[in-house]
Amino acid sequence: MSTQDREELLRFDGVDTHYGPVHVLKDIDMVVHEGELVSLLGGNASGKTTTLKTVLGIVQPTNGTVTVCGMDTLGRTTKDVVERGVSMVPENRRLFKRMTVSENLDLGAFLRDDKDGIAEDLQMVFDLFPRAYERREQKAGTLSGGEQQMVAMGRALMARPRLLLMDEPSMGLAPALVQSNFEIIQRVHEEGMAMLVVEQNANMALSIADRGYVIQTGAVVLDDTAENLLASPQMRKAYLGG
Repeated sequence: MSTQDREELLRFDGVDTHYGPVHVLKDIDMVVHEGELVSLLGGNASGKTTTLKTVLGIVQPTNGTVTVCGMDTLGRTTKDVVERGVSMVPENRRLFKRMTVSENLDLGAFLRDDKDGIAEDLQMVFDLFPRAYERREQKAGTLSGGEQQMVAMGRALMARPRLLLMDEPSMGLAPALVQSNFEIIQRVHEEGMAMLVVEQNANMALSIADRGYVIQTGAVVLDDTAENLLASPQMRKAYLGG
């Protein structure tokens, strides 16, 4: 099935956002289809985090529309967006460190009441991440950075999302862990999960993505397949050190 034939799970059409008088996002067009892994790349203060907040309804557009799984997010709450099928792995994982791995995973299903389905998804998470099963009774704060990333992704998957958002998944990890972290992301994507990965590490993000957008000072300046972006002279000069 071609990308065009897949359902659109996220669409930005001409989106502007402001923080008071400050124009943060500028005429953003973006789409994520079912089953795609899309990277949103940019440096600090480029607008990446505001884009995620706009998806989640934390920030409302001043112009344009954001559609999530067929729902216009204007006037909607974050809870509405999550119920529609969006889940997020936040920057620095943000686990409840004094709670066990199992307790953190249970929290991911807090909007669900299908007991059998929750049990099935918990087993799926443990199958994906055997280390999380081994550590299930351990306090989350005692885990390594890589193990915490597994639990954070597992917690997000427990919501049974249609679209998974990831905010700076390499942030705070030692360089040796970044590669294994992106291998985890790729494994989840290969299970069919649509993902929007916000990341500064362009080489790593594009190595596993289908497509990418590059944002600078609130505007999309490049939009192409991951393969073409990796080969782009403009991209290499700005982000890849070429």
